Amino acid sequence: MAESGLIIVDKPGEWTSHDVVAKMRRLAGTRRVGHAGTLDPMATGVLVVGVEKATRLLGHLTLTEKVYEATIRLGVRTNTDDAEGEVIATASAAQVTAAEVHKGVAALTGEIMQVPPQVSAIKVNGERAYKKARAGEEVELAARPVTVRRFDVLDIRAAGDVVDVDAVVTCSSGTYIRSLARDLGAALGVGGHLTKLRRTRVGPYDLSLARSIEQLAEECVILPIGQAVAAAFPRRDVTAEEARVIGHGGRLPAAGLGDGPIGVFGPEGELLALVAEQGRVARPLAVFAG
Repeated sequence: MAESGLIIVDKPGEWTSHDVVAKMRRLAGTRRVGHAGTLDPMATGVLVVGVEKATRLLGHLTLTEKVYEATIRLGVRTNTDDAEGEVIATASAAQVTAAEVHKGVAALTGEIMQVPPQVSAIKVNGERAYKKARAGEEVELAARPVTVRRFDVLDIRAAGDVVDVDAVVTCSSGTYIRSLARDLGAALGVGGHLTKLRRTRVGPYDLSLARSIEQLAEECVILPIGQAVAAAFPRRDVTAEEARVIGHGGRLPAAGLGDGPIGVFGPEGELLALVAEQGRVARPLAVFAG
């Protein structure tokens, strides 16, 4: 059986997240592989892949903070809000000033309501929005609360009628960088779309841990599940008796470590479970012992 743990992949452009999972299944020698947080084919960078028991971590890891490097082109709108789509409108951005860009970025920073892109995996009446959009349907997507913790402009480059804005975005799960590009362009009255996207961090896992497909083909490096949990969540070490209880799916007294997932480790340092504290008890979210 393959080792349980995470593979931190530096996803190449043009690959879908599903393509990466299929490749990792072959390299890890198991079908039990999944990923946390889809990256669009155009995007590159950190894709967290879970192997064996670590697939049960992925739903919790998708909720963590993410960091992206992005390039936004002002003056051109597309139907997907990125460079993969068809151009649907153009307007000269030559008169847009740096001060206006910074003002627009500031308005998109903090806790905001964001409408996902028309071409996205959001479900509308049980069907993916992108399927409806590609069938020519106008999709009504509701705005959702997201948090953009940082939206830092690194460079602004004018070239004729378009302006390219390089930025770094730190954001909550569920934030679409394509939507930020679209909304910045709309606020400036010239339209905008995303031309480049690289994810540099998912929770504690950043590019320093990531390996290319070629590197992984030479050596499939798996971050052991215990290390992966200790890096991502608060740690709780328990006694042998507490380990027995949690190993059978029982509850422990809360230890005051917060309401998010907590990694529980036994006397020998082995990962036992993920728990969540509710009031005075810590209940199992996933048990790995045995």
